[in-house]
Amino acid sequence: MHKQKSLLIVLITYMLLLLLIPAVILLPFSKEHRAEPKSEEIQSTDFTVAVFRDQKNQVEEIELETYVEGVVASEMPASFEEEALKAQALAARTYVTQLIANGGATGLPVEAEITDTIAHQVYKDDEELKQIWGEAYEDNKEKIQQAVAATKGEVLTYQGKPITASFFSTSNGWTENAKDYWEEDVPYLQSTESEWDLEVSPEFLHEITMPVDEFETKLGITLSEGEIGTIVERTAGQRIKTVSIAGQTFTGREIREKLELRSSDFHWTLQGDSIVIETKGYGHGVGMSQYGANGMAIEGNTYGDIVTYYFKGVEITSVETILPPLLVQR
Repeated sequence: MHKQKSLLIVLITYMLLLLLIPAVILLPFSKEHRAEPKSEEIQSTDFTVAVFRDQKNQVEEIELETYVEGVVASEMPASFEEEALKAQALAARTYVTQLIANGGATGLPVEAEITDTIAHQVYKDDEELKQIWGEAYEDNKEKIQQAVAATKGEVLTYQGKPITASFFSTSNGWTENAKDYWEEDVPYLQSTESEWDLEVSPEFLHEITMPVDEFETKLGITLSEGEIGTIVERTAGQRIKTVSIAGQTFTGREIREKLELRSSDFHWTLQGDSIVIETKGYGHGVGMSQYGANGMAIEGNTYGDIVTYYFKGVEITSVETILPPLLVQR
């Protein structure tokens, strides 16, 4: 009887072991204990921009969000409303992403993708900003960083592609159709009213006086006595489309660039041996008005409201949907 009990105990123990061993073997690989694979999602902080530093004559690899901070600090006054700074951050990040998506800027060293000048968008590093801002550096820097962080990784897209997020200082009350300035029709860069500029921008009106002979030299014309020319046509954005002077026809953009005017919305008068030229607005007028954005922010609009007002039909998208294919190309 004793032997039978012993044998029964052995059999029960053996059966229990058979049941427990698989569980022990599988336990480290159960869902609760298995190490989950780490996400390989690409973050905007994984991406760098090859910036040609014009004054240093060298190329610097700058982390994307750091680059955006430097652009916002350089392109928009730090005194602007936070929502306007966020809109500028979104425009700056989109601008460089779109440029790189198209192969980078031309005419640069092979390793560079963009310049730090007005040819593209101005970028300054911390040392340069410290010199510009002085004692206000810490406060300004913190404000810019917060605005950029609030939009981290966001870009503007149209039909799934990053847009040309152009911007300028001050409108004349309207933004300009891309077709009227760049001769290329861009569906999201259409003329729209920007009434805030008249109230908030100190750059809205500007006047210069130019000797007649300088005016003639820059335009390559000879004026008849008392002649100053006539406006032939205006654009949808109320700027000069074409003007006739001394038997020649110029576009408003040509006049602006040849005479180095602030805007292509200009009016001129002859006063003795000089021509007085008054301009409205500051910049090419296409895309987002920075002072207009600040005016919208003052009224309580969000950065999303601002960018979708100035860029028609766009969406705010994660840069992670744009960066992976760009990184593969590198």
